[in-house]
Amino acid sequence: MTSLDHHTTATTGDPVRLAAVARAVLACPAGVNLVVDGVDDVLGDLGDPGAGGAGELGMQDLGGVPTFSAPVGTRLVDAAQRGRRALLTLESGLGRLASDDRDATLTLGGRLASQGRESCECCREVRETIVLLVDVVVLTLPRADGQVRVPVDAFGSADHVLNRGYLQRSAEHANLCHQVELRRAVSTTTGTRLAEVVGVSLADLSAHGVEVQWVDLEGSHSRQLRFPRTATSTDDLGDLLRSELHAGLC
Repeated sequence: MTSLDHHTTATTGDPVRLAAVARAVLACPAGVNLVVDGVDDVLGDLGDPGAGGAGELGMQDLGGVPTFSAPVGTRLVDAAQRGRRALLTLESGLGRLASDDRDATLTLGGRLASQGRESCECCREVRETIVLLVDVVVLTLPRADGQVRVPVDAFGSADHVLNRGYLQRSAEHANLCHQVELRRAVSTTTGTRLAEVVGVSLADLSAHGVEVQWVDLEGSHSRQLRFPRTATSTDDLGDLLRSELHAGLC
């Protein structure tokens, strides 16, 4: 496996800006791939990708820490228990398809570590929580800076918790999974019958506010909601969003 430790990438540009972009890609990837030193096909025994399990690596960004979950006894769990080095490559899912934002690629190098086990109540499967302890961050921006090394401390900063990728994914999740709550919020706020609110979409979600777009029997509408204060954390953002929408949006 090619290790990032020996790449000759330059650290150029504003480290805060580069870290913000890197964290946004981590929070909003279009594709994820993991390669582990000394382990062939580390994802091969995670299950059938076609069955929704497996060969596809599920990953969560928890405050800048790439986090995975895998069944006990798999090669990925064994690699984590042995503390093997790994490369995680993420393709950008930022912005619209075919936009320049999608050209970015983030590569993270580090050591895998096990964070304990948990049991699924419904299927009783025991799974291991695994993290990648990042010590190398390389961001590739083909149409701008090229390949640049991002300072690890800047990458891990809590200042980037409400990064662009997290905000995009949050809005997408709300639009896809919480239509009932969104429609009810618009119905309550505007005095429109719930049955007449055809669909609702959140756009341009930020720490300062959100644009609510909806369609009812009279046509399409848009309203900009400004939060009474700037959100400072993911929980704070959720509280402000729920408060402004007047609904139990999760």
